[in-house]
Amino acid sequence: MRARKLLRPTNLFWMMMEYISVPRWSKVLLQISGLLFIILLWELVTGVFHVFKWIVLPPPTDVFLTMFSMALDGSLFINAGWSLLRVLLGFLVASAVAVPLGVAMGWLPELSYIVDPIVEVIRPIPPIAWIGLALLWFGIGINSAIFLVFIGAFFPILLNTIAGVRNVEKRLIEVAYTFGASDWEVLRKVVIPAASPTIFTGMRVGMGIGWMCVVAAEMIAVKFGLGNMILEGSNLLQTDVVMVGMITIGFMGLAINVVFQAVGSRLFRWQQGIGREVA
Repeated sequence: MRARKLLRPTNLFWMMMEYISVPRWSKVLLQISGLLFIILLWELVTGVFHVFKWIVLPPPTDVFLTMFSMALDGSLFINAGWSLLRVLLGFLVASAVAVPLGVAMGWLPELSYIVDPIVEVIRPIPPIAWIGLALLWFGIGINSAIFLVFIGAFFPILLNTIAGVRNVEKRLIEVAYTFGASDWEVLRKVVIPAASPTIFTGMRVGMGIGWMCVVAAEMIAVKFGLGNMILEGSNLLQTDVVMVGMITIGFMGLAINVVFQAVGSRLFRWQQGIGREVA
């Protein structure tokens, strides 16, 4: 007898929404209303009833006024731009190394036997633990931040690439060999295209982890950037600036994920979903 799949309340809610054919704009409105409720509650607690001191948690009106002021003078965009540049560079380097290595490890068992133990020893080390070596190797500057992003993004991309290559349907490979394809042709024309959704998922996960790493690196190793902005705000007891940095990080991370999902849905329409994440 097959076990029933348990549904989380959130999943059940959205299934009901689909069943009653609620328009897309209504779902978006519900999501926005939840965010507005949190902001309203925040304003009541801090701005009306003053449950917390301003230095502990300022009202959202003050935070958004500070955000608007920083946007007008350009400092918010400068710091956000530096963070985005660093994470993109680290992500590109990680992808350029992890994807070819992952394809090779997934396709060649002998190579996997050699490299797997090294990967499994290094992978559990948190990216933040590499800050000491990053400073010793690269000093204070952009290279240290790029290195930490590389470390954070590398392993999700590598593992998803390996899994994608290994999980390609054997019958596809057998059919290609039946038609006289060489090993290189099978890898290039069958395996890599079939594994690309899973590889792309690894890149999306790696980008998210890289985004968290760059913020941590900017608090220690570089000037400018959202992480550095948060650190300076904390040192100067400017809680509103700290909150602006945190909110900006959250929305930029959300935007990056949405872009990846949109690109993935267009690239891989031929396959339902964008691959399964590998922890």
